[in-house]
Amino acid sequence: MEPAAQVSGGDVGGDGATPPPRSQPQEQQEQQEQQQQQQQQQKPSRYESQKRRDWNTFIQYLTNHKPPLTVARCSGAHVVEFLKYLDQFGKTKVHAHGCTYFGHPSPSGPCECPTKQAWGSLDALIGRLRAAYEENDGGRPDSNPFGAKAVKSHLREVRESQAKARGVAYKKKKRKRRLPSAVGEEGCSRGVAGTAATAPTTTIAMATAEVASVSASSASAAASDPAGSSTSAS
Repeated sequence: MEPAAQVSGGDVGGDGATPPPRSQPQEQQEQQEQQQQQQQQQKPSRYESQKRRDWNTFIQYLTNHKPPLTVARCSGAHVVEFLKYLDQFGKTKVHAHGCTYFGHPSPSGPCECPTKQAWGSLDALIGRLRAAYEENDGGRPDSNPFGAKAVKSHLREVRESQAKARGVAYKKKKRKRRLPSAVGEEGCSRGVAGTAATAPTTTIAMATAEVASVSASSASAAASDPAGSSTSAS
């Protein structure tokens, strides 16, 4: 009988087959895919991006304030002034008491009433700025100017006045009572609901971007013409 043939270089065939070496283009493609995945993981969410833009806009507003302010000296009254300043960039028609369309949710024609920021946009903006203050300033929640009583009172007045002027009723969502065994699920649902409530909308994103551009242009105009800048600020 002839001796069995010996095969060198490891097992061949079946599950133990040696895979072929990878080519250089395959390795480069895998590296590119890994880099893309890392970039996607590091890219901030829409909420984080909008919160950063809102915070930069507020800091720019404090810088252009007469006299200039710092975050440490900012109070709830300054936040209310900032919200009123944003009304000039709003796109929501708020009818006056003497307007024909006061209290009508669907007016049939145009009017000369001013446009302001919608209550929902301001409420979401305050939520993002309140979180950004705690992240950037590191202050205590009880000293957060965006959570001051003056800010809450102003938002409540804006909600009530816009509801009457636009004929829109803002209804509060009733919380469902849960059993004690469902406390964990309730905490999760509250976390999701809080994130959804502060999620940026297209309207406030456009308004905040417009505020940032106007703040930048006003800052450059103030540098070239100090007298005109102080007149526009007052």
